[in-house]
Amino acid sequence: MRFAPPLQRATLIRRYKRFLADVKTDAGEPLTVHCPNTGAMTGCADPGSVAWYSTSGNPRRKYPHTLEIVGDRHGHLIGINSARANTLVVEALAAGIVPNFPANARVQREVTVPGCQGRLDLRVDDVFVEVKSVTLKLADSGAFPDAVSARATRHLDTLARLARSGQRSALVFCVQHTGINAVRSADAIDPDYGRALRRAVADGVLVVAVRCRVTPLEIVPVGIVPVHLARIPSPPACGLPVRPIMPGSAL
Repeated sequence: MRFAPPLQRATLIRRYKRFLADVKTDAGEPLTVHCPNTGAMTGCADPGSVAWYSTSGNPRRKYPHTLEIVGDRHGHLIGINSARANTLVVEALAAGIVPNFPANARVQREVTVPGCQGRLDLRVDDVFVEVKSVTLKLADSGAFPDAVSARATRHLDTLARLARSGQRSALVFCVQHTGINAVRSADAIDPDYGRALRRAVADGVLVVAVRCRVTPLEIVPVGIVPVHLARIPSPPACGLPVRPIMPGSAL
């Protein structure tokens, strides 16, 4: 996924009112931009961070600029636009990166689920798929969610219900953070989600994490990383064993 037109660099001043951020351009101009992320953005919105924003050609937009990438204090780049996660996973599927899916699979977006309210992100051939963007880094790995999310838990319950009925279903974490090499549930933030994730895996839901390369020019899916299932308390206990879902393993 290449950025066209190219992103512009700025310095992040603050993120506020959930969907807004103030930045200062390299030319010193203050600018209010749209922030397309509903989460807490922990570690992704520190004042003074380097940031990049896109510009829309739509004249009807109140805020024509969109925050896309933020650099953290360790030099990692983070794609904070969670709306791009579905497209990145579709690209990963087409590239044959996601295990247990053929590269030529038929993909439908925003699909209804028989007998369930709401929709899931994708249907890949006969597999219902929900996509979640991972940007929170907690010491050893990435973690999801970064804020309590009853909606995300409902999505997991729907995937588990489908799996129990014999219908294939999958959860794909889209990692848009260059410093993340594994993913786990953020149990200290949302313990209900962690429990739902482990139940879903036990019921037969496939769980995969796709890692992306993030640069100001493009965000590209490049491979997969393990998903750790064991609950890790906060603060992490030294030497606590974890059970990983290794890349390519079927559940």
